[in-house]
Amino acid sequence: MHVRTEFPYGTTHEDVRIPMPDGTLLYARVWRPVSDRPVPALLEYLPYRLSDRTAPRDHQRHPWYAGHGYASVRVDVRGHGNSEGVPGDECGTAGPADGVAVIDWLAGQEWCSGRVGMFGISWGGSEALRIAALAPEPLRAVVTVCSTDDRYDNGAHYMGGSVVAAGLPARAAAMLAFASRPPDPAHVGDGWRDMWLRRLEGIEPPVHTWLAHQTRDGYWQHGSIREDCSSITAHVLAVGGWHDPYRDTVLRLVEHLDPAKVRGLIGPWSHQYPDRGLPPGPSIGFLQETLRWWDQHLKDRDTGVMSEPLLRSWISASHRPATVYETLPGRWVGDAGRPSENVTPVTYALRGGVRTVASPQQTGVDAGRFQPSGDDADLPPDQRDEDAKSVSFEFPVEEAPVEILGRPRVRLRIRMDVPRGQAIARLCDVAPDGASTLVTRGVLNLSARHGRDRCDGWPAGAAEDVAFELNGIGHAFPPGHRIRLAVSSSYWPWIWPQPGSAGFALDADGSFLELPVRRPSDGPPIGFEEAEQSEPLGVVHPVTLDEPRPGRLVVRDVARGEWRLETVPRDGGTDVHPDGLEYTEGAVETYTIQEDDPLSARTRSDWTIRLHRPDTAWDVRIATRSEVSTDGADFITSDEVVCKDGSEIVFHRTWEKRIPRTAG
Repeated sequence: MHVRTEFPYGTTHEDVRIPMPDGTLLYARVWRPVSDRPVPALLEYLPYRLSDRTAPRDHQRHPWYAGHGYASVRVDVRGHGNSEGVPGDECGTAGPADGVAVIDWLAGQEWCSGRVGMFGISWGGSEALRIAALAPEPLRAVVTVCSTDDRYDNGAHYMGGSVVAAGLPARAAAMLAFASRPPDPAHVGDGWRDMWLRRLEGIEPPVHTWLAHQTRDGYWQHGSIREDCSSITAHVLAVGGWHDPYRDTVLRLVEHLDPAKVRGLIGPWSHQYPDRGLPPGPSIGFLQETLRWWDQHLKDRDTGVMSEPLLRSWISASHRPATVYETLPGRWVGDAGRPSENVTPVTYALRGGVRTVASPQQTGVDAGRFQPSGDDADLPPDQRDEDAKSVSFEFPVEEAPVEILGRPRVRLRIRMDVPRGQAIARLCDVAPDGASTLVTRGVLNLSARHGRDRCDGWPAGAAEDVAFELNGIGHAFPPGHRIRLAVSSSYWPWIWPQPGSAGFALDADGSFLELPVRRPSDGPPIGFEEAEQSEPLGVVHPVTLDEPRPGRLVVRDVARGEWRLETVPRDGGTDVHPDGLEYTEGAVETYTIQEDDPLSARTRSDWTIRLHRPDTAWDVRIATRSEVSTDGADFITSDEVVCKDGSEIVFHRTWEKRIPRTAG
């Protein structure tokens, strides 16, 4: 990582309030180049608090853009951070409408040239796409990273029509905790507590809404651009990582947007900006790459970005299973079209007659984190235990490597005696010594076999062919290895088990695996500059004597047949900011299940957040608890929020709700 200290422009920054049409003021920080000429504006628009939580990351990139001649703007969305209003639903209309108003305000400032670009990661990248679909005239370019075009089937909510147990409840719990945080009196003044109480009175656990929509209905369609991305007029650079759950968005965008207005980039990364140096690498000079995009589309400079291949992808070489990789082996390739003329679907027929797929409920404890972010325990370990709980089919790689790029697909001929069930397919790279590395996977809730917008029970005793795709991947299987397809009927805690499911019969002779095999091609070499950022903010992490919790801990109660998985998405450490703010955030997620009972599945998320300014004695604490279980007929949710100002409890509320289990 290269830290840059000298730039073409000197920079300044200021905090401003941006008015919305209804009078609500959104809090923003603007970094600008010292220039007597108007410059384009770049917008990052998030609910994650620019004055504390994302401040270190913001400082790596916004001053860098300003130093290269852009007004770089970070905005807290309505109801979050130091912005006024109450938090809204992520699929609602308020966020995009406010985003358009922010863009119009930026374009109208005397220091702005009238042209605006928008960038963001995760929620920010997804919202950038939704705002671009509204086609505000000043918005000319977008960089969307680790984002989703389909919040139902490629978000953290559902996968293949099934509830993502490691995604939906945990994300809902996190968003409830985040929405409960107060504005900072150092930025909003003495009225902070009244703003906070109004915010708290308006919150509702997101899990209620998300579980109320278990098929891909109008709620999810409205919150996604997959329905019709043709309304996007801005130029889109779509970026993802093979270890990010949302990478298929990149593949779809480069296929469905106008090739003259889109480029895709997929690396080996997790859910992070590609310049941050977090595993797995290699990292790239992402800020320089995006600067080429902005200069091309906001300053009319020919930087060559539109001469790049439509899709640049990292093809990972075979590697041993591990939960973290500092750097993965592999190479960059470029494809001029999507689908690529270099990729051919190759069918591998399954063999072996009728096989019973009846996996124990704990199958999936070695799945790895649903949304890896560069931690030591993120990625799946050796898959041999998972493979043993599945029905597997193997295909030897003989004289030449098999290189794949895209989304593998399976067709399975299934017979089932109960109305509900699910099929999980994992693709693994098996070394000569038996080590099994997970390559990719896919899921189908069998009631969604005719469409994610439907719920069709399985006719008792009937046999049907079902087909579904696995997540996209770039991987090379070397000679001497085996390609393994492992099929299971459960995958906890990624996928919430179906009540009454006892597995299914799989007719291998009527089933196949289809791989997107890419032939070697000799295109122009693809390379990137070294990762570069501006100077760090100077946040300090005090050393503590506390023993760190394991990132992922599996506990088995042998006598009860119960499995418990504990994960730590936030370690509870404290960040001390240069202005004296102490920000502490910790979380523990727990997933329990009995190996023979799908109705025993249960999730719990506990969050603690503290904001403290020792110089003013401001000391605020938030604690939340969120639980989800099911009795077969209903999902049962329980949420609690406790907020303290010093020792005083200013807000305490619990929600208990039963939500009919109609599909997911």
